[in-house]
Amino acid sequence: MSQLSTLSRDTAFQVRSLFRSLLRQSAQFPNYNFREYAKRRTRDAFRARQHETEERKIQEYIQEGLKNLRILKRQTVVSQFYQLEKLVVEGQKTGKETGNKGGRIRDRDQGWD
Repeated sequence: MSQLSTLSRDTAFQVRSLFRSLLRQSAQFPNYNFREYAKRRTRDAFRARQHETEERKIQEYIQEGLKNLRILKRQTVVSQFYQLEKLVVEGQKTGKETGNKGGRIRDRDQGWD
């Protein structure tokens, strides 16, 4: 809490708002790998700079974060044009159920022949 008290309230609000915006925008990636990378990168960047107290450096970091937010927004729009099947880790069932045991087989032709 002492760290926040040394920052001005406006700066602390800007930093929290930027952090939430970056995480929210990261969640817009349709691809699991890109989505998780963007969230992890955001958290790591903020964690690495959390003890910074110099106001000028903090403002530079905020400007860098805003630039990255614009890049994320552009990339999420572009990546929505190239959607792939969801991965197993995302919880989607792939294939169709067959037989009495509920086993799964692929029901899509992959075009390898």
